[in-house]
Amino acid sequence: MGLFDKLAGWLGLKKKEVHVLCLGLDNSGKTTIINKLKPSNAQTQDIVPTIGFSVEKFKTSSLSFTVFDMSGQGRYRNLWEHYYKDCQAIIFVIDSNDTLRMVVAKEELDTLMNHPDLKHRRIPILFFANKMDLRFAVSSVKVSQLLALENIKDKPWHICASDALKGEGLQEGVDWLQGTFHHALHYQLPFSIHFVVFSVISFCFSLNLFLLSDQITQ
Repeated sequence: MGLFDKLAGWLGLKKKEVHVLCLGLDNSGKTTIINKLKPSNAQTQDIVPTIGFSVEKFKTSSLSFTVFDMSGQGRYRNLWEHYYKDCQAIIFVIDSNDTLRMVVAKEELDTLMNHPDLKHRRIPILFFANKMDLRFAVSSVKVSQLLALENIKDKPWHICASDALKGEGLQEGVDWLQGTFHHALHYQLPFSIHFVVFSVISFCFSLNLFLLSDQITQ
């Protein structure tokens, strides 16, 4: 392991593991989305409804995601709150073709937003307006209006139109999540940490120059 790899590890700058909850009503496409986010050789061909929850992992260039895929069936939704405390981000999936159940989705979202373990935490929420390929799907703008997302003032959020079967719109969402975490990490690092990084880099550069000049004089 090189010096800068060790330094990155000490400062918490190496690949960060993020715990994400994937929520939404049943049949919204949560499991299909998570399956598409995994490497192609790890994807499942036959998707079945999630019973209870399942745990999946995937990586981006700088983040390692552990995703809890929670069942959206009514009798399992009370399991969601047991995972709020330790999650660092939420993916909320909406079936944009099912406007009749959009009211139920909004009720679940409102309950989630007011839960004590989430209410005062500034965790990012990524919304996927899924099934955009279907004939009667409404736009992501309309989904945003139906869920009253403009009322979310204390948490960063983003909505993406998606077609999970084709993987369309998913990368945009992951890129937004990744950017949000990088932004948060940058501002969490105190000035002293940035100063240490700069000092170590400057020292290494000066040491290399000294060794080089010493070799030339010999």
